Amino acid sequence: MGSVKISRDFALFSQRLWLAVPSLPGGRSRRRSESAAWSRHVRPLHPPCLCCTSQGARYLLSGIWPKGKRKRSETRQQMAVTGPVPRNLPRMRLVNNAKVAVLGASGGIGQPLSLLLKNSPLVSHLNLYDIAHTPGVAADLSHIETRADVKGFLGPEQLPESLKDCEVVVIPAGVPRKPGMTRDDLFNTNATIVANLAAACAKHCPEAMICVIANPVNSTIPITSEIFKKHGVYNPNRIFGVTTLDIVRANTFVAELKGLDPARVNVPVIGGHAGKTIIPVISQCTPKVEFPQDQLVALTGRIQEAGTEVVKAKAGAGSATLSMAYAGARFVFSVLDAMNGKEGVIECSFVRSEETECTYFSTPLLLGKNGIEKNLGIGKLSPFEEKMVAEAISELKGSIKKGEEFAKSMK
Repeated sequence: MGSVKISRDFALFSQRLWLAVPSLPGGRSRRRSESAAWSRHVRPLHPPCLCCTSQGARYLLSGIWPKGKRKRSETRQQMAVTGPVPRNLPRMRLVNNAKVAVLGASGGIGQPLSLLLKNSPLVSHLNLYDIAHTPGVAADLSHIETRADVKGFLGPEQLPESLKDCEVVVIPAGVPRKPGMTRDDLFNTNATIVANLAAACAKHCPEAMICVIANPVNSTIPITSEIFKKHGVYNPNRIFGVTTLDIVRANTFVAELKGLDPARVNVPVIGGHAGKTIIPVISQCTPKVEFPQDQLVALTGRIQEAGTEVVKAKAGAGSATLSMAYAGARFVFSVLDAMNGKEGVIECSFVRSEETECTYFSTPLLLGKNGIEKNLGIGKLSPFEEKMVAEAISELKGSIKKGEEFAKSMK
């Protein structure tokens, strides 16, 4: 009976969100069947389905569900109302009760990221920390009719409490890039911020999954790792540099050039998360695509410098915040899915690695309940991609060494 009750509660939650929308695009009534509406129209975010699959989140966060694709939740929702699910249907997975902390929740990335996390039924408790404005951000998000309980924490004295019992910690804290700045220009400021936050995590939630967004990731992940080592709680399988935005951009740009649905494109991106260390492995793209060499070079360059493209377009008003929030949410949903027992969850991330001569390297990872289950490695590369890897190694080594030395010098 317990599973039936959960299913019914879930169905009521889904229906409530549906009925809250007054009408569909084009003036059509909301009374049209939900499946027909999803197959014909752009729909707003539908949180209950995010627990079905992290891959599905790419459709749902974009607000578009592809025509002809029926969501599993529709079948389950119907069965939950009419009675127990028959044995021949997939068993409904219990919603995870994850406690997630966002450190830097009041910033340009932190606020939209927190909104997306609040919208997910995978999250039961959402702790927002920053040095300013978090009570207001938390109050604002707490009015949203989703299950996550939101609390705001302000200033260093409240940091320990914000991390208590957290299972996932996301760190978008730090200053944004401005025109003319490289990610390494951010090092002096952001390195100290990340080191202090990592120390707090090592003390108060050493078993949590640590997802670092703060740039330069090529240095902030070595910093985080060294801080955890200092506290004797280092587990390389639980510390991630979030490079997902590179994958998101590669998928989008390839889809644009080939006239594909970007949600159906998957381009692994390996290496690091800055300039020429960003290596899109287009030869491994699914579906398979091919480009003339000049177009491939231009596409690769655009992926590598996409952050600069946004910084210039915003003309000093900020960096890539919204797309980074989306990418960060996607990565967190994948981590939570894997922690919740979903199999076959794969994401690229900048982690401790033995795949190259660099001690940290981004590759596709199979995620599991305890973090990294298996590093899937680099795979077969084209000569063009092999050359990019060779050119990236020296820069990566320098950034890694810079981060490690900074952390070791801290008292």
